[in-house]
Amino acid sequence: MYNARKLVLAHFWVAFVAFFAAIVLGEWQMYIRSPLHAWVNNPEHYYRSVTAHGTVMGYVLPTLVAMGFGYAITEITLKRPLIGLRWAWIGFWLVISGTLMAAATTASGKSSVLYTFYPPMIASPFYYLGIVLVVVGSWIWVALMSINLRAWKKANPGETVPLAMYGNVAGAYLWAWTSVGAASEILILVLPASLGLTDTINAGLARVLFSWTLHAIVYFWLMPAYIVFYTMFPRAIGGRLYSDTMGRVAFALFLVFSMPIGIHHLFADPQVGSGFKFVHAAMTAMVSIPTLLTVFTIVATAEVVGRLRGGIGPFGWVKSLPWSNPMMLAVTYAFIMLGFGGAGGLINMSYQLNETIHNTQWVTGHFHLIFAGAIVSMYFMAAYELWPQLRNSAPLSVSLIRTQLTLWFVGMMVLTMPWHLVGLLGAPRRMAYYDYTNPALHPQAITVTISTIGGLLLVISAALFLYILAFAKKQAAPVSPFLFSKAVHPHTKTPRALNGFGLWVAMMIALTVVNYGYPIAQLAATPNAYVPVIPIGER
Repeated sequence: MYNARKLVLAHFWVAFVAFFAAIVLGEWQMYIRSPLHAWVNNPEHYYRSVTAHGTVMGYVLPTLVAMGFGYAITEITLKRPLIGLRWAWIGFWLVISGTLMAAATTASGKSSVLYTFYPPMIASPFYYLGIVLVVVGSWIWVALMSINLRAWKKANPGETVPLAMYGNVAGAYLWAWTSVGAASEILILVLPASLGLTDTINAGLARVLFSWTLHAIVYFWLMPAYIVFYTMFPRAIGGRLYSDTMGRVAFALFLVFSMPIGIHHLFADPQVGSGFKFVHAAMTAMVSIPTLLTVFTIVATAEVVGRLRGGIGPFGWVKSLPWSNPMMLAVTYAFIMLGFGGAGGLINMSYQLNETIHNTQWVTGHFHLIFAGAIVSMYFMAAYELWPQLRNSAPLSVSLIRTQLTLWFVGMMVLTMPWHLVGLLGAPRRMAYYDYTNPALHPQAITVTISTIGGLLLVISAALFLYILAFAKKQAAPVSPFLFSKAVHPHTKTPRALNGFGLWVAMMIALTVVNYGYPIAQLAATPNAYVPVIPIGER
């Protein structure tokens, strides 16, 4: 790396320390909801904690990881100093400032609106301004990724963009577009109400605008994880990527299919017509294609490695894989959690079956498996892989990393499986407490207790993760430059469409307009859609 080492470290440290604080809050929520603790005296404290937990996990952690990882990828893959280092630091400090503003208002009880901040609940304007600063800081990152790629392509005409950089810029463009929905909601509707300029708000329109961001943001969270799958996993297990082209197709399809799906979160909302709900349900099914392509490609990559290590027969190669390698373990755990989470997602996206689990703990279990399980596991691996490069440290303890990853996997499964069960039984999410003396709820007491134990394992795993990073031993000799994986066929000519983003960005915008244009226009033109705002906290 050239000049971005401190910049990347700053992003990672803030992201991971905030992540640890948020996970402690999450475990506290499970504990006070369980029969192990009496009801919390003030339920507002619970919602304050949920807001802080969700805001950090949903915005701060993935945004800072994507930004820091993106800067590292830019210098390593393009083999040139980052253009705009000063602007990158400005973006970082904007994110920090916004995080502190949001955290301060949440801690003081003035923004307990949960991370989805659905109106008519209205928080302190400082909370929303904090979120805006986080987003603006990230947009600087988006611009820098585009500028650096353009400069490299100008200096290397006709060359193929390295796959890691291709995925990195795809994630940046996806974030730039998907964040427009929530930004519009805040700037046009929520912030004016929060500042007292109006005492009513178009709640239906606000929810549709937020849905623009709500699900596509998951694929922004997911992009760094997929970059690890395609460009770190093959090399880490001693092999090569089965298909570079397949990786580019997957990244490009995420741009196209991530956007027109968010209204499936509004199946129970009467403001949106059933036609668009059906269309979004169908488009949600399409977004499984890049994930299925990825699972196929990564498993094929592993099979090549297993057979080169002597594995024979239909499944003998599985036994020959390097199972003691932390990356092998992490990707396996991630795929298992992705499988369970994806299966649960099929119920969420179904227009009919969604009614069974809508707004229950099932939904919480689903997205924790996908995000906190599969995606965050890959955030761990990105940090572990880059840490010697960033800190000039000796190789990290393999046994400690395996322990940390296994604790995370077991903790996540123990946490989320009971949530799926109680979700089917109708347990609502986001409830401060339950009355387990009620005969109807009594059977759920044991499941909530089990989830609390799972949460404790996650806290221990997260603490071990920070310990491994913080106490990495530095070495005197310089560390060898980091290398991303090579493809099995490295000289295959890359199709022009998969070496740029023009076609995919155009399709992303067009599909968004088609799938959101009419619902937004219809709700904006409905004067009866306005409802009184409900301020949260003392003003």
